[in-house]
Amino acid sequence: MKNLKQYSFLFCIILSMFSSCSKAQENSSENETSNNKKVLIVYLSRTKNTKTVAEMIHQNIGGNLVELELENPYPENYKQIVEQVAKENETNFLPKLKTKIENIQDYDTIFIGYPTWGMQLPPPMKSFLKQYDLSGKTIIPFNTNAGYGLGNSLETIKEMSQNSKILKEFSTKGGKEKDGILFVMEGEKEVQVKDEVKKWLKSLGLIN
Repeated sequence: MKNLKQYSFLFCIILSMFSSCSKAQENSSENETSNNKKVLIVYLSRTKNTKTVAEMIHQNIGGNLVELELENPYPENYKQIVEQVAKENETNFLPKLKTKIENIQDYDTIFIGYPTWGMQLPPPMKSFLKQYDLSGKTIIPFNTNAGYGLGNSLETIKEMSQNSKILKEFSTKGGKEKDGILFVMEGEKEVQVKDEVKKWLKSLGLIN
C-alpha cells in the first residue's frame, strides 16, 4: 500500500512536469508569434539578390516577409526598364502596387529592401512609402546594388518618412544586370553576406 502511494505521488509529479513544460512551450510559441507580428520585411527584387537578403533577415528575426509587386510589371528587357524608370523619376510618377498589406498599423519595425536604380530609390518603393503611414514606426533599410552604392535613396526615405525612426542601413554588392550578371547571392558570396547581415542585426541590437 505504501509503495502504491509512492508510485502515485511520483506519477503526479511527472504529470505536473510535463504540464509545466507544455505550458512553457505554448507561452514561448505565443511570444514568438506576437513578436513576429511586430516585424514586417518588405522588399523589391528584380534579380533575386534583394530577395535573398530579405530571406536572410527573416531567418534571423522572423516577422512577415512581403515582396512588392506592381499592377503593371516592368518589362523584362533591361534597356526598356532603365528608360521607363528614368521617365518615372523625372515625372515623379508612382506606379500602382498590386501588393496589399493588411493591418500595417500592427507593425512596430519595418525593414524595406530595394536595389539601387539610377542611383535612386526605385519608384515602387516610393509608392509603398507614399501609400502607407509609417509614422512612429522604426524603418530599417537594406539594399543591393551593382557596386555604385546607395545613391540618394536614403535621403528619399528620410524625406518620405519624417515621422519615423530610421536605423542604420545594410548595403551589399549584387549583380550587374547591364552586363548580364544577375543573381550572385550564392556560394561564397552567400556565406559572406549571411555573416554580414548577422553582424548588422547584432549592431542594431535585434539579435544576440
